Amino acid sequence: MGNIISLARDSLTNLVSRMGTGRDKAASSYYAFTPLSDAELMAAYRTAWLPRKIVDIPAFDSVRAWRDWQAKGDKIEPIEAEEKRLNVRGKIFEAKVKARLWGGAAIHIGTGEANLAEPLNIERIGKGGLKYATVLTRRVLRAGEIERNVDSEYYGLPKTFSLTSAGNAQVEIHPSRLVIFQGNAQPDDDLTLSAETFWGDSVLQSVINAVKQADGTAANIASLVFEAKIDIIKVPNFMASLASEDYKAKILERYTLANTAKGINGTLLLDKEEEYEQKSASFATLPDVLDRFLQIVSGAADIPATRLLGQAPAGMNSTGESDLRNYYDRLSAMQEVEMTPAMHRLDEALIRSALGSRPSDVYYEWAPLWGMSEKEKADVFKTKADAGRTLAGGNGQSPLIPIDALSEALVNAFVEDGSLPGLEAAIDAFGTLAEQEPSQEEIAAAAAAASQNAGL
Repeated sequence: MGNIISLARDSLTNLVSRMGTGRDKAASSYYAFTPLSDAELMAAYRTAWLPRKIVDIPAFDSVRAWRDWQAKGDKIEPIEAEEKRLNVRGKIFEAKVKARLWGGAAIHIGTGEANLAEPLNIERIGKGGLKYATVLTRRVLRAGEIERNVDSEYYGLPKTFSLTSAGNAQVEIHPSRLVIFQGNAQPDDDLTLSAETFWGDSVLQSVINAVKQADGTAANIASLVFEAKIDIIKVPNFMASLASEDYKAKILERYTLANTAKGINGTLLLDKEEEYEQKSASFATLPDVLDRFLQIVSGAADIPATRLLGQAPAGMNSTGESDLRNYYDRLSAMQEVEMTPAMHRLDEALIRSALGSRPSDVYYEWAPLWGMSEKEKADVFKTKADAGRTLAGGNGQSPLIPIDALSEALVNAFVEDGSLPGLEAAIDAFGTLAEQEPSQEEIAAAAAAASQNAGL
């Protein structure tokens, strides 16, 4: 019974093999945090392709499809024009890249106000009130004292940020004037969170070892290419004759000449007593070894190999579609959980700057990152049409939903997914089904008129 209890413990110890003891080879393994300096981050990003793609790809993919504004009337075009004027999409991409590389970045919501230390009053922004949007990294934006008042909406954020401007003057900026992005967030521990630890870690911090191992493997394989074929010549009494300087000069001259002759006509001239052979290195398994290291990098960066490396999926009947779908689903969640809240004040300022007011019907949706093929779109349209026909009481059955209500719902569905381009404009021109069909009063009046005419 005692042995059973011993085996059921969380940690397995074997004194014979030293497993689980202080002399276990694994006992010396531990995790240590060695932060990457700004110089190391800069060098990795500028000189190595893997770190650059790890930083850039998710940032680019998160804004690639961008977003679709929804509103009634002619409100969308001014908002999109304001987005283009301020280059909001480009600024978000730049901020995301710098946040992932340096651990933190922010976009300053520029309204032209002099006192930036005061909270931003969104309601005071009128048409054209948003002047600029400037990207600042944590290297120039120093976090101040952390807000500890739990009743404050800025709890956990610095009360102010310090920006070094021209002439080394310090400018205090309130967090409400910033769109804040972070790289890999640090553990949220109230005991350790401070102005020095507010910003997150670079995304390269946790993957750099895997990147170095992959780069080192590729470099070693490249070095082996130069040793792929080695000529070996056996010379009688070679070592014994090396004591003579005259012999050294003659042996170098002799094989330089032999190598030159071989390069010209492919014929190697040797003495009868000399032996010649070639040894070639095998590279058969090296591509698999390198692929394993690159797959580790892909897993560490949480980017599918098909996207990170631009390679075709491996394996029978493999398309890589599942990996990409999971990746895009994660980015979609990041857009909703991270980007939308961070951009809230910027978007509110953008709407007011474009329209001069804040209509309640204005909102946006992130565009899908995964695009369906034409066949998939056709299948979805057919499925919706068949479902609508069933709900309308096809095959002589009674309608499950009033026809007018079903018509309105289907029109909205087809307009939102873009199945029928121009449908919304056509509905505006020709009216809905309910508008085209006569009312009960009109039907009764027409019937009465028909009866009267029949009596005549």
